[in-house]
Amino acid sequence: LATRYFSFPPKQINISHNNLTGTVRGLHLQKPLEMKIIKCVQGNIFDVIVDCRKDSENFGKWESFELSGDDNKALFIPSGYAHGFQTLTDDSKIIYLHSEDYFPENQFGVNPKDEMLRIPWPLEFTVISDRDSSLPGFQEVQNDL
Repeated sequence: LATRYFSFPPKQINISHNNLTGTVRGLHLQKPLEMKIIKCVQGNIFDVIVDCRKDSENFGKWESFELSGDDNKALFIPSGYAHGFQTLTDDSKIIYLHSEDYFPENQFGVNPKDEMLRIPWPLEFTVISDRDSSLPGFQEVQNDL
């Protein structure tokens, strides 16, 4: 049914396993801008998307969703959105379907603690990669979009 509205041939599938509650991943983007489908298959996550489409009336605004391995919900993320999440339980697993191939040199993102976005992460950060914690703020990323 969904393919009547958009084409999404997955080019890569990733699984993220996160051991500790409070782990943060993201906020990530890649060029070419890609669509994603996110499904939490174990545990619970607080999932965040940020509209990075310069021509959008929602540019710079974010939305959050709670996803759980206990429900049948998945999140479709249109191209042009940054994506990140925080684990709400230990041993959370997330599966991602991407519409584009992985190109490490084309990855960029927004710092999840950016003051401009004011995302109310539900928990203190227990784990965040050096790469993610050193991402620039939304204001700096605008030039890359």
